[in-house]
Amino acid sequence: MLNFNSPTYGKLSLGQMMERILNYIRSKPEYSYRLVIGTDSQPKNSKRFDFVTAFVVHRVGAGGIYFWYRLVEERKYHLRARIYREAMLSLQLAQKLVSFFPDTELSGYSLEIHVDIGTKGETRAMISEVVGMVRGMGFEVRTKPEAFGATSVADRYA
Repeated sequence: MLNFNSPTYGKLSLGQMMERILNYIRSKPEYSYRLVIGTDSQPKNSKRFDFVTAFVVHRVGAGGIYFWYRLVEERKYHLRARIYREAMLSLQLAQKLVSFFPDTELSGYSLEIHVDIGTKGETRAMISEVVGMVRGMGFEVRTKPEAFGATSVADRYA
């Protein structure tokens, strides 16, 4: 069972998180919302990596709320494998969330996957592969510098 953390609400189940999100959107339905998922990771030693996946509900022009989930893996990752793992964790959460959407007003929203890659640095060679993988799964994708879900929110807890 996934347990999410929230700076405001503490630990929540997936169902509890979805209820908080629905209440948040219902409280101000006149706003536009963006639903964003992003994952970042950090090595903690030579054989342990912390992966943090964030789910952000952005109330466009008026802030937002977010939730995050940490997964610790006792395994050595090279950069390419780590970037793919981050993308897959975001996609797995997106697929779980989509299963909640048909029965709620969230069915009108699309999810954006934010990946921690960009045109500068070591990850630039992977952009077309990772973007293609995310789009192939049916989701919108953003890369740096627009990928705040991964590079700002998830990075804060990784």
